[in-house]
Amino acid sequence: MEEENMETQSNNKIIPTFLSQNTNTTHDVQKSLHVFRRSRKRWTKHGDRVIVVDEKEKEKEENEDEMNGEDDREEIERKINALQRIVPNGEAYGVDKLFDETASYIVALQYQVKALKALTGFFQKLEKEKTKLGG
Repeated sequence: MEEENMETQSNNKIIPTFLSQNTNTTHDVQKSLHVFRRSRKRWTKHGDRVIVVDEKEKEKEENEDEMNGEDDREEIERKINALQRIVPNGEAYGVDKLFDETASYIVALQYQVKALKALTGFFQKLEKEKTKLGG
């Protein structure tokens, strides 16, 4: 096997075939272009298929991810500020406590809605009885 990759020249020196003088130049050019193309792209195995990832595209995607990460942080901060304004005394709480207070506030609002529905039902019933009695 090594004999295939090596060539014997004068003075019984063993020289690798890619260093020998009588190589085909078109093959060398094609090989160097192939190596150049492969150096810019990285092959990754994803499941059963092989995906070629261009390094420049990957850098571009990473930059977009960083920008999206900054946008996500800004959006999260904006939403936390909105929660702090909605929840009573929300500015005084940290993020963890703010989420707990938000959950408690939502439950309290749900109970208030139930109570108001019960009151409206009660008053509607009273109005119907008044109209029946002529009042």
